[in-house]
Amino acid sequence: MAKKNVNEMSFLDHLEDLRWHLIRIFIAIVISGTIAFLFGTFIFKNIIMWPRDMSFPTYQWLCSMSQLIGFEDTTFCKAEFPFIIQNRTMAGQFSAHIWTSVYAGFIIAFPYVIYQLWRFISPGMKTKERKHSRGFIIISSLLFFIGVLFGYFIIIPLSINFLANYNISAEISNEIDISSYISLIRSSVIASGFVFELPIIIYFLTKVGLVTPQFLKKYRKFALVIVLILSAIITPPDIASQIIVAIPILILYQVSIFISRVVVKNQNKKKSKDVRVS
Repeated sequence: MAKKNVNEMSFLDHLEDLRWHLIRIFIAIVISGTIAFLFGTFIFKNIIMWPRDMSFPTYQWLCSMSQLIGFEDTTFCKAEFPFIIQNRTMAGQFSAHIWTSVYAGFIIAFPYVIYQLWRFISPGMKTKERKHSRGFIIISSLLFFIGVLFGYFIIIPLSINFLANYNISAEISNEIDISSYISLIRSSVIASGFVFELPIIIYFLTKVGLVTPQFLKKYRKFALVIVLILSAIITPPDIASQIIVAIPILILYQVSIFISRVVVKNQNKKKSKDVRVS
């Protein structure tokens, strides 16, 4: 059956169309998650557990930087972290395997997820807009994966280093449950991936008229406060870590202002052209 023109579709038709796109997204995540499940041993050994090893490149780099500026006694240069990861429930490891595979499946399938969302909204665009927005899938996916890598190589090691070495009493040993450890990994990479989508979000908000470059400039000071609060939430409560996380987010905000300015400029050009034609 031929697909109806977007102008001929009712509200229920749009819901039906959305349902099928969501089904395709679900299937893609299941397939990717199944592949991740089959490679579970590799993922846990070489990805999930790697940040708790002092050979992790971020610790090596921070250790070198600390020694370079004269800080010899730093937690980044220790032989190992003072904690162990354990499982205290019968199905704990199986659950960790399943949910890690699901989230890994989502990350792997993200470009396809974006593609399906684009297919849902693209019929409502004009031909020229649809042509210019094709790079949206590539740019969105690239930003998401950069965010995931930022979360994995920056936020996670900073968080693990701070929390593992935080000690209120020598009588308390850190025996971390596997669900708690994986939750830290999962939330850090997924949250970072979505934070790096800020330029894309600003692009669409500008397109629909909810945001302007003047608005973004005017409230830049408030945005700085929000960024610092966000950095404090997703990183350990030390100034150095918050600054490391805040810098790329502020850069993304500046890029978003530029993108918003370009969108408004193109819209004004189009309006001027339409006026001359009429």
